[in-house]
Amino acid sequence: MDITTLDMTIPRILHAYRDKSLSPESLIDQLLLRSKNYDDHNIWITQLSKQQIQPYLDRLEKFTPDELPLYGIPFAIKDNIDLANIPTTAACADLAYTPNKHAHVVECLIKAGAIPIGKTNLDQFATGLVGVRSPESWGACKNSIDPDYISGGSSAGSAVAVALGLVSFSLGTDTAGSGRVPAAFNNIVGLKPSKGLLSTQGVVPACRSIDCVSIFSLTTDDTNHVFEIAADFDSTDAYARPNIDTNRKNYGILPQQSFRFATPKEEQLKFFGNAEIETGFKQTIQQLEQLGGQHETIDFSPFLSAARLLYEGPWVAERRIATKGVDPTAMLPVIADILSTQKTASADDLFKAQYALQACYQQVQPILVEYDFILTPTTGTIYTIEQVQHDPIKLNSNLGYYTNFMNLLDCSAVATPAGFMDNNLPYGVTLFSRAFSDTRLLSFANLLQQKLNLTLGASTHTLPASIAKDAGVMDSVEIVVCGAHLEGLPLNWQLTERGGKLVKKTQSSANYRLYALAGGPPFRPGMVRDEDNGTPIEVEVWSLPTKQFGSFVAGIPAPLGIGKVELKDNRWYTGFICEPYVLNTAIDITHLRGWRNHKI
Repeated sequence: MDITTLDMTIPRILHAYRDKSLSPESLIDQLLLRSKNYDDHNIWITQLSKQQIQPYLDRLEKFTPDELPLYGIPFAIKDNIDLANIPTTAACADLAYTPNKHAHVVECLIKAGAIPIGKTNLDQFATGLVGVRSPESWGACKNSIDPDYISGGSSAGSAVAVALGLVSFSLGTDTAGSGRVPAAFNNIVGLKPSKGLLSTQGVVPACRSIDCVSIFSLTTDDTNHVFEIAADFDSTDAYARPNIDTNRKNYGILPQQSFRFATPKEEQLKFFGNAEIETGFKQTIQQLEQLGGQHETIDFSPFLSAARLLYEGPWVAERRIATKGVDPTAMLPVIADILSTQKTASADDLFKAQYALQACYQQVQPILVEYDFILTPTTGTIYTIEQVQHDPIKLNSNLGYYTNFMNLLDCSAVATPAGFMDNNLPYGVTLFSRAFSDTRLLSFANLLQQKLNLTLGASTHTLPASIAKDAGVMDSVEIVVCGAHLEGLPLNWQLTERGGKLVKKTQSSANYRLYALAGGPPFRPGMVRDEDNGTPIEVEVWSLPTKQFGSFVAGIPAPLGIGKVELKDNRWYTGFICEPYVLNTAIDITHLRGWRNHKI
C-alpha cells in the first residue's frame, strides 16, 4: 500500500495490517522517506534510523494486530522524555544524557506495540509556547501548514510530526500550554491530562509539581485510545495519581440530552487584533448550541489571577531547579532571561503565592462543578516566526492567556480544531474542567470534531467516522413534568414503564403561570411562560431512556406539547409546555404554586 492514501489514524493502520495490504516494516520505510521531505521544518532532534527502529519491529513478530492495541503504530517523543539508548537533550546540548531505560509512559506504549520514530524538537527546557526557542543546531520548528508561521511550543516537533502524517500520535509535555497551543496551530487534537495520570518518571522537569505528559493525535478517538494505555499508575512518580472509575472506559458516553458550557465574559476575551479567530470562536459557540449545549458566561478573573502566578511568582524557581548544573551561557538568551527572574523571592513569597493560588482554586471549583466544561479559544491569535523573534517575551505571553492557569488549578483540558482562517492557517478551541474529567472532555470534543468535519492535520484526508458515534448519542433525556406525570399521580406510569427515573423535585423559574385545563379525566395543568407576572411552580425532573422518548411524546395530546422550560437554576430543560389559546377556558391556579395543591 502507498501510504499517501492512508490517513494515519490508528484504526485505519490496524485495518491495513489486518487485511495484509500493509506491514509495519513497509509503513516505517515509507515514513522515513516521507520525513526527508520536511527536513527544513526542523521537526527532529534525533530521528531514529531503520537500524535503531528494527528491534521494535522484530518484537511485533510474536504478536498479531488483534493482540496489541498499538500494534505497529508509529509515534514520536518530545526530547525531554526518555527513550532508552537515545540521547535526551531538552534542546540543550549541555544537558544531554543517554538513559538506559524508557520513561514509564514510553514503556507502556511500546509494550502495547507502538513503534518510536524519533525525538522531537522543542522550546528549550520546555519553556515557551512558540516553538522557535531551539538552538541553531536544531532550529526553529516550522508550522506544518505555512512554514513562515510558528508551530507553537514547547512541544513543537511532536505536533508537527502528527500534522504532517509522519506518525499517528506523539507525546509532548504541558506545564503552561505546551500540549495545547501546538495542537491549535497544526489542526490536531491535544490532550492535557489531569496531573499525575501520565507518569512524569523519565521526563526532564520544567515545573515538576505541575508538569504533565500530553498526547497529540489527529482525532479524539485516537487520543482516547492512547490515553487509556498511557494512564498507568506509576508508584515511582512522586506526583502520580491513580485514575478513577468514572474516568475510565467512558469515552463517548454523554448521559444528558443537553449540556451546559460556559465562556469568559465578552470583555475578558482577548484576540490580540485577530478578528477571524474572534468570529470563529463565536461560531463554535453556536455549533455547540446546535449540538444541545446551553451557553452561559462566567467571570474569568480567578483563572486569570492564577495564570499570572506562574511566571510572575516564585514558581519560576522550579524551572531553575530543573536546569541546575547547566551553565546559563549554554542556554538561549531568552531562556536564561526568564530563569533569572524572581531570584530574590523568599519562602515568605512562596507561601503568599500559595495562599493566593488557593484562593483562586476555591473560587473556580464551584464554576467547574456547575458546567460540563468551560470553553475558550486555545489561543487568541497566531504569529509569524519573524514576529516572535522580534518580540519573544510579549508575544509568547499572549499565547498563554487561556492556558497558563490550567495545571495550577488542577484542571484537565483538550484542545481541538475549530476551523481555518482565510490564510489557511487553523485555529482551535479548548474544553476544560476539573481533574479526572479527561474522557468526558474528549467525548464532548468528539461531538464537536464530528460536527465540524474538518480535514486532518496538514493533509487533505477527511475525518473518519468516530468509533464513538453510537455511544456519543445522548442515552437519556431529562424531562420536566408539572402535572399528572408527577410521582404518584395518575399518569406517572407512562414514565416508569418506560424506565423513567426521578432525578429531582424542584421549581421552575419565576416566569410561569399555572392553569387547570378544561376536560378530563385525566385532569391536566398547563404551565405557560409569563415573564411579567409569573411565579415559581413546583415541578419534577425525570430521566427517560432516549429510545423511549419518541413513544412518550407521541402520546401527549393537544394543547400540551414538548418544548424548553426554565428552572430556578436558570437552566433550560426539555419539558411540558401549553399552547396559550386554551387559557380562556382554563382556571388560573398560579397562586397554588403547584398541581398537587389543586383540589380536583
